[in-house]
Amino acid sequence: MEKVRVLIVDDSILVQQILTQMLDADPLIEVVGVAGDPYEARELIKKLHPDVLTLDVEMPKMNGISFLKNLMRLHPMPVVMISTLTERGADITLQALELGAIDFVTKPKVDLSNTLDKYEFEICRKVKQAARVKRESLAEQYQRFAHNQTQKPAVESFPTTKVMPKLSADAVIKKIAVPSKFPKTQQKVIAIGASTGGTEAIKEILMRLPENTPPIVISQHIPAAFSEPFAKRMDTITPMKVIHAQARQKLETGHVYIAPGNRHLIVEREGTQYFATLNDGPEVNRHKPSVDVMFRSVAQACGPNAVGILLTGMGADGAQGLLEMQQVGAHTIAQDKLSSVVWGMPGEAVNLGAADQIIALDKIPRTLLEVLTLLN
Repeated sequence: MEKVRVLIVDDSILVQQILTQMLDADPLIEVVGVAGDPYEARELIKKLHPDVLTLDVEMPKMNGISFLKNLMRLHPMPVVMISTLTERGADITLQALELGAIDFVTKPKVDLSNTLDKYEFEICRKVKQAARVKRESLAEQYQRFAHNQTQKPAVESFPTTKVMPKLSADAVIKKIAVPSKFPKTQQKVIAIGASTGGTEAIKEILMRLPENTPPIVISQHIPAAFSEPFAKRMDTITPMKVIHAQARQKLETGHVYIAPGNRHLIVEREGTQYFATLNDGPEVNRHKPSVDVMFRSVAQACGPNAVGILLTGMGADGAQGLLEMQQVGAHTIAQDKLSSVVWGMPGEAVNLGAADQIIALDKIPRTLLEVLTLLN
C-alpha cells in the first residue's frame, strides 16, 4: 500500500515538528513538506502534489478559512483542520467543514510539547481516512456551499398526499423488551446520528425542513467545546428552533435538540409525551454522545412513532441502534455511499439490513416528510 503523502501547514515551528514526528511514525504516512503560511503552502502543493493537508485555522498573511476557500475553488483536495479548543476555534472549524474540510483535530492551547502527543492516534487515523475521500466529492461540496451563499435553499413542505475499550449501548442503557403496542400519539420523533462529514450533512437536511416538523434529536460526534457553537450555527439556517440540549426537556414540534459533546442524549416517554435527557455514562463505541445509545432509547420510548436517520461517519456507531429502531417498527434511513464523506456508519447499517431506505443526502428531507405523512 502506498503511503499517504502529507503537507503540514502551520505557522508554529513547534507544531510542525511534533506533527511531523507523529505522522512519520506511522508506516502508512509520509510527511512530504511543511509550510509556515498559506502562500508557501500554495507553492508546495504545486511542487509536491500531497494527498492530504493538515491546516491550522489561524495563520499569518492569510487565515486558514480564506486559504481553504481558494483551495477548494481552484484545487479541491482532502484537508484535516488543526484547531484550538476555544469558541473562536470552534466557529472557524465549523466554517472550514462547511467549505469542504474532511475533518478536524483539536489541539490544546498550552503545553503543546507535552500534550499534543495524546492526539497521535486520532491525527493519524483522520489523515489516512481523509486520503480515501474522492476529490470530486470535495468539489461538489464547495459548489453546494457557493450555491447556498447566493441562493436561499428551498424549504420542503409536508406532502398533501401520502407517499477505546469498546463498549456497547448496554453500558449506558439496558436493552429491554418493548411493548407489543405503544401508546397512541400524534407526536413523532426524528433521530439523526452522524460523525465525519456530519455537520454539513445535518445542515443540508435542517435547512430544508419546515418549522412544523416533529421534534428532532441529534447525536453528532463532536468535542464538547464545539457542540454549542454548532447548535447556534444550525439555529441560523433553519426555520426550526435549534437547541443545545439541556438536562431534561420536553420534545416539541419545530424544535431540534443537539447532544452536548460530552453527554449521551436519551429520549424517554411519560404517557404520550417525550423528553430528552442527558447521561454522563461511559463512552460507547468510543464516543460520547453515542448514536447507538440515542437510537436504542428512541426505539424503546417511541417504537413505530419514530424515524431514524444515519448519516456519513467513520466507524460503526449507530448501525446496531438503527437496527433496533427498525425491529420495533420505526422507519429507518441510511445515507447512500456516493453522497457520504465516509460511508462507515451508514454502510455498517446497510450491511446489517437495518435501513428501510438508502438515500442520497439531497433527497433525505423530502423523503423524511413523505414518511412522516404516511405515519400519521
